[in-house]
Amino acid sequence: MTANKIGIAVIGTGFGQKVHIPALKEHPRTEIVAVYNPDIEKAKAIASEHKIPNACDRVDEIVALPEVTGVTVSTPPFLHFQMAKQVLHAGKHLLLEKPTTLNVEEAKYLYQLATEKGCVTTMDFEFRFVPAWMQFAQLLSQGYVGQRRLIKIDWLVSSRADANRAWNWYAQKEKGGGALGAIGSHSFDYIPWLFGPVRRLCGQLTTTIAQRPDPAELGKLKPVDADDTCTLMLELADGTPCQVCLSSVSYQGRGHWVEVYGSDGTLVLGSDNQKDYIYGFKLWGSKGGEELAEIEIPESLQFPKQYSDGRICGFLRVLERWMEAIGRHEAIVPSLREGVYSQLLMDLTHESNATGTWVDVPDFEAFLAQE
Repeated sequence: MTANKIGIAVIGTGFGQKVHIPALKEHPRTEIVAVYNPDIEKAKAIASEHKIPNACDRVDEIVALPEVTGVTVSTPPFLHFQMAKQVLHAGKHLLLEKPTTLNVEEAKYLYQLATEKGCVTTMDFEFRFVPAWMQFAQLLSQGYVGQRRLIKIDWLVSSRADANRAWNWYAQKEKGGGALGAIGSHSFDYIPWLFGPVRRLCGQLTTTIAQRPDPAELGKLKPVDADDTCTLMLELADGTPCQVCLSSVSYQGRGHWVEVYGSDGTLVLGSDNQKDYIYGFKLWGSKGGEELAEIEIPESLQFPKQYSDGRICGFLRVLERWMEAIGRHEAIVPSLREGVYSQLLMDLTHESNATGTWVDVPDFEAFLAQE
């Protein structure tokens, strides 16, 4: 391994090949030293293509490599807990994709294990590092809108609008599939980041495409029980109402928008880019009822380099934060702690949907302290 570089293993080769591997190859301080795929021949082929020295089909084998300092995990959600647990037990630093796990007790276990083992962890909550979002956060912290009156979030995309798209793990609730896990987990990270904790919530989860084609048997349909549409009402700790509408089955959906209406003004952040969920965000503001006007994003916040896939830009900034923290051996934000909170809100949304009621969100510090 090259001197002064940090050895990273990549577990998960779907999103991993599209985003993790390109970003890790680009970053000056990381070197990919191992790759995992459950099919060893696929693992070897990927390793050969990217000149990675070790190919593995077992997680225990990959974390036993002494040159592995950190591990990125981008497998489907139902695999996160066991894989992340093995990584942390081995004392390796962890970068985990969202949603964190299948339930909050698993997420909390990982957070406590990482703390016990002294591992530096982060979650790929990349909206915290997108230029327009960073400017949005600055203006909110400076009181641009005054006292908040209403927050409205729409995230309406067509990624699964085609009913002929094949059935897979994403169609299964028990495997962590659905829009709430895929995009709601992001919203449940950036809502507390931008606006503070949630006091209570009420959610409805809907499965509008109830069957999808079985990829293993032509002409057969398999049942879908994971949500593809979510509507939520949140009451924040300061009393602000927040409305959230998420859908992965919306042809010509408006994209991803966050609107904040306050006593002194309005901020609107949004992108209608359906092909890339990182590129395309713009920010508009209005003071005292004036017309909305686009707000320029400072050059200091812009991505230093553009890639064909915007997700690489966001991931590189998460990766940079993780590398700095590993170097200093200190906790960062977002970490598994933020992953626990996002998972808690997801679990409470499922509870609210099942009971048809508002659900209170417990005090997070007290929740983390519970055995």
